[in-house]
Amino acid sequence: MFSKPKNIDTAFRQIRMFTLSIIIGCLLFSGFTLYKSQQLTASLQQKVYILANGKALEAFATDRRDNILVEAKDHISTFHRYFFTLDPDEKVIIANTGKALYLADASAKRQYDNLTENNYYSNIIAGNISQEITVDSVSIDLQQIPSYFRYYGTQQLTRTGSIVTRRLVTEGYLRTVSRSDNNPHGFLIEGWKTLENTDIKIQNR
Repeated sequence: MFSKPKNIDTAFRQIRMFTLSIIIGCLLFSGFTLYKSQQLTASLQQKVYILANGKALEAFATDRRDNILVEAKDHISTFHRYFFTLDPDEKVIIANTGKALYLADASAKRQYDNLTENNYYSNIIAGNISQEITVDSVSIDLQQIPSYFRYYGTQQLTRTGSIVTRRLVTEGYLRTVSRSDNNPHGFLIEGWKTLENTDIKIQNR
């Protein structure tokens, strides 16, 4: 007579323990699933897919502070490439210098105006001269604001009868501005000036 209630009580306790174990297991599994899904979402948000030449390339988003030196140097190199890469075509000259002037302040516009007044671009077109520039190095001091930089590059002017190689050294300051389509790095070159632009080699063609 007393054994039945005891068996029922034992069975009830066993069912209760079993049910609690299942509930705790479900909660732990749900928590783990939620944690992993948040981890996956966070990692996917760090990935960007870029379509280039019909191929999807994967890029990773990072904090700007991790790449600020690389971005600053690339901004300076890009400006000089646009400003000094010229062909005997007025549209090419206008397009390249126009892109360069978005990356710098009025100091670059002054140099552009001076070159225009001295018929530099007209002579490029008339003489069928192609001008290219290669970056040698860029030094930049990110400890000061705005950041001082010095650019070292090599220019090559291809003329009808010769190839002239020049050494180019410029300096200026870099200030942080908003990013835009015309200024993707979000920097602006200020107080830009040429320190040296001298011939180092002339080669006959």
